[in-house]
Amino acid sequence: MSKKQSDQIQLLTSPGGAPVKMWTQGVPVEPEARMQLQNTAKMPFIFKHLAVMPDVHLGKGSTIGSVIPTRGAIIPAAVGVDIGCGMIAVRTSLTAADLPDNLGGLRSAIEQAVPHGRTTARAKRDKGAWDRTPQEVDSHWSTLAPRFKRLTDKYPQLLKTNNHQHLGTLGTGNHFIEICLDEQQRVWVMLHSGSRGVGNAIGTLFIALAQKDMQRHIANLPDRDLAYFEEGSRHFEDYMAAVGWAQDFARHNRKVMMSRVLAALSRVITKPFMTQQEAVNCHHNYVQRETHFGEEVLVTRKGAVSAQKGEMGIIPGSMGAKSFIVRGLGNAESFCSCSHGAGRTMSRTAAKKRFSVADQIRATAHVECRKDSEVIDEIPMAYKDIDAVMAAQSSLVEIVHTLRQVVCVKG
Repeated sequence: MSKKQSDQIQLLTSPGGAPVKMWTQGVPVEPEARMQLQNTAKMPFIFKHLAVMPDVHLGKGSTIGSVIPTRGAIIPAAVGVDIGCGMIAVRTSLTAADLPDNLGGLRSAIEQAVPHGRTTARAKRDKGAWDRTPQEVDSHWSTLAPRFKRLTDKYPQLLKTNNHQHLGTLGTGNHFIEICLDEQQRVWVMLHSGSRGVGNAIGTLFIALAQKDMQRHIANLPDRDLAYFEEGSRHFEDYMAAVGWAQDFARHNRKVMMSRVLAALSRVITKPFMTQQEAVNCHHNYVQRETHFGEEVLVTRKGAVSAQKGEMGIIPGSMGAKSFIVRGLGNAESFCSCSHGAGRTMSRTAAKKRFSVADQIRATAHVECRKDSEVIDEIPMAYKDIDAVMAAQSSLVEIVHTLRQVVCVKG
């Protein structure tokens, strides 16, 4: 490791715990996140060290922006309930000059093409799910259905979830669809979503099972969210199969939405266009087996993206902030990872108390998007400075393209 690379790492240690290596120079890290990281580092099956990305902040189950390598065990709450959440981006042959002067029509076309948001009233149909699934959705579902049946044969409660009717839908919170321009004024389409209702149900079910399996030992854990399955146990194998399926669902979900957004774009812009090779479809909440330091381990990335040498990834800013297409540098100490965004500096509730709709309008003046009280929690000022976050991880990734949003659709 070069001196420049080691200079970027801040070390957090605690008695009896694995080291915590943090790429957080120049960005804030709240004390609660540090404590959460130290608790996770105390688990006996952590491999070598935890790696922490510059967008780190306190999370439910485990710290957002953490890379948790384990041997012989998996912590379901570390992966969390937004299994397979991630990004997809495609560069088109269109340029800024091809976009209409008024982008409202394009935003409306995208909103009509992809179900988004959620209807909370029980009696009403959920606007965030399909009423009738299109053929394209059915086609993708047919590849997922056989493994889902094997899963529901063992866990029939998962049949009652939003599964087929959530495939190709956006969701809520920080999930988005954006039209962006790069430094050469080329048009990109980018979106952020995961495994939707069914993934949430899978995560919730196995977190509860891990806590139940460990009920005799749970008092000895630093935090009950650190309940785990040991490799070789029945629930370990079932969980790995379920989480693998949910991650595949998430990847298909993003592909369906991207296809529908590109179709909407072609209806608004009649000029024929192509999509270029620079398509990226990456998870940032997931677990998979990988080889690091010559050993096969399970790597859980909770709000982190794989950044193997030469691998393309996406680091989005919040509404109105810039985003980045990056190429991994294969930094071994980070388990070949990078951040998944800017990272929150305050909770959604705190953001809604601190900022007004007027603040939101000012912050997103250059973007065609929602500007109402429902989306104040996504205001750029509720996040870390994306430039500082990128500077802190210059030894993890190189920037290939810098994107700025011109249209943003939120759930």
